[in-house]
Amino acid sequence: MNILSTKFDEALLLEPKVFGDHRGFFMESYNEQLFHEKGIDINFIQDNHSLSQSPGTLRGLHYQLNPKAQTKLVRVTSGAIYDVIVDIRKGSPTYGQWQGFILTAANKRQLLVPKGFAHGFCTLMEGSEVQYKVDELYSPEQDRGIAWDDPSLGIDWPVNEAILSDKDKNHPTLDETDNNFKYGGML
Repeated sequence: MNILSTKFDEALLLEPKVFGDHRGFFMESYNEQLFHEKGIDINFIQDNHSLSQSPGTLRGLHYQLNPKAQTKLVRVTSGAIYDVIVDIRKGSPTYGQWQGFILTAANKRQLLVPKGFAHGFCTLMEGSEVQYKVDELYSPEQDRGIAWDDPSLGIDWPVNEAILSDKDKNHPTLDETDNNFKYGGML
């Protein structure tokens, strides 16, 4: 597995080894022992799978408050997405900054999104499927979000008008949202 750094300390872009031949390919999308050897010591407890039928579908920017914050390991199994993370750890030197990544079924890259980051993605192709592991169960009480088009973030999404859920249409800005993350730990 090749591990690529991002502009954020704990967020990683992972490239698994892919073995292909005339039949197709084989890869390990997750191997606990290998992850531990690479210094990624996370206990994933749930897998999630989403399908977005139309290009321009935007899901996010989502996160859960402590103590139910989630680390996510995101990959695309069909289609393509523009995946975005935003550092929301108060006191972080990169607070409020974002970085985007192209994840596709073809490139097989995976994004490790640490706790303290809001996460969202926009589909680039019809029928895009996203699968991700999390290390904490969904908690409606701690579920939060940030407006995808928050002008203070200035995210360069590949769409001007996104297809959004009712929930995602009503998220506050970063300055207005509940946030109990602090750089180096909880508030």
